[in-house]
Amino acid sequence: MIKWILLLALIIGVSSFAPKPLSWVAIGDSITYLNDHTNETGNRVTKGYMTRVVEQLPNISFVNQGHNGWTSAGIAKAIDSLGLVKADVYSVFLGTNDWWHGVPVGSMQDYLGNTGNGTVYGSFRIIINKLHVLNKSAKIILITPMQRSDFVYINNKKNNAWGSYKPKNGQELKEVVAAIDSIGRYEHAEVVDLYHKKGMSVENLVKFKRLKDPQTGEYKNYPYPQYTTIPFDPEKDEYPYPVNAIDVTYDGLHPSDKGYGMIADLLVEILRKY
Repeated sequence: MIKWILLLALIIGVSSFAPKPLSWVAIGDSITYLNDHTNETGNRVTKGYMTRVVEQLPNISFVNQGHNGWTSAGIAKAIDSLGLVKADVYSVFLGTNDWWHGVPVGSMQDYLGNTGNGTVYGSFRIIINKLHVLNKSAKIILITPMQRSDFVYINNKKNNAWGSYKPKNGQELKEVVAAIDSIGRYEHAEVVDLYHKKGMSVENLVKFKRLKDPQTGEYKNYPYPQYTTIPFDPEKDEYPYPVNAIDVTYDGLHPSDKGYGMIADLLVEILRKY
């Protein structure tokens, strides 16, 4: 009888320390979307940040609400038709496409006044309002955009964009980052600041960009910032990021396995506390 009592006490003790199951909805753009579509990376990525998180924290299950190419403005506009479900944790990883497409950052007044999806601040207000409706006690994690190098889509070289080392439509990417940080502080939400993360600066995103020397026409491997002054012709030039150019990203924008691992580790630190 004593043995059974001791065994029962041991089982209860062990179960009381087991982490509770957590549901997680990850909202984002292509960086999130690619977690379940690694075939669209030219098979350069084996798994995204959500898969890597749950490998370390198996008590967590996730729903991928990543939408390829979308802005926070687009997510906000479609917020009631996305099929978002009640969850214990929501992460919001948006903003890089807003910057590229020229969505105005706006001001904190747009957030406080709920002025609509015409600005980044206003769009985040709509998104976070929806999450509060779904579960007012849910934890919310905001993830800032990463810095960007020159992006060239691996499946279509004509789809390309310059990096965050220069403004787009008069705005710096770091302005979007500052907005997200301000919203996080106002909401007392966790903020994962990838933009200022050591080892994720523009110098670390690719090892080089392979381009034609304008003088000789010969291909050379140009590191940052040299490659920013060398033209790239998507009609005639080879894809500029061969496999050995991969570092934190595989195409100047989207994380590689290394990059996704860095993001996952930062999220695990937070999610482990829940």
